[in-house]
Amino acid sequence: MKIICVGRNYAKHIKELQNEKPAEPVLFMKPDSAILPNKNPLYLPDFAQEFHYEVELIVKINKLGKYIAPEFAHRYYDEIGLGIDVTARDLQAQLKAKGLPWEKAKAFHNSAVVSPVFLPKSDFPDIQNIRFSLLKNGQKVQDGNTSDMLWKIDELISYISTFFMLKKGDLIFTGTPAGVGKMDINDEFTGFIEDKEMFRIRVK
Repeated sequence: MKIICVGRNYAKHIKELQNEKPAEPVLFMKPDSAILPNKNPLYLPDFAQEFHYEVELIVKINKLGKYIAPEFAHRYYDEIGLGIDVTARDLQAQLKAKGLPWEKAKAFHNSAVVSPVFLPKSDFPDIQNIRFSLLKNGQKVQDGNTSDMLWKIDELISYISTFFMLKKGDLIFTGTPAGVGKMDINDEFTGFIEDKEMFRIRVK
């Protein structure tokens, strides 16, 4: 499986990082080795000084597809999860300044927190009105809603499938809302979809 991530999909997040609003979705990828094993702490590597959390709704692909029309995209996923795109922000800034790819700052070992359980899509009456949030040491730091996405889930699936064949088990990180910030040793992060706890991790 592969992990496809969408950058700059929430206007307020674009503003807080002082980025330009893109004309089309920004895509990057993480390998399967980036997934943090369930119940393991997140150990921050020593190749950067500033690591940021970015909570994101995750879509799990359920069948093979390419060149998927937007009106058929809803057939390609049944489950929704939650995760954190862990980012080495200082390293990313260095790479962006040189016009280089982001992978070293985004795709490193354990940089993808993925909830151990996924929720049936049928649990949600409106996919484009799902609330999700992240708590840092018990305090809410990110609060998002899929209604604020610049590109909706079905649009993303269609767009991504134009470039990459989607396979069963692939994960799509759909972008992060505003509120990203620094991770420190001994921080505890708890993620929620609506009022359901999806994951809890400790930083080491």
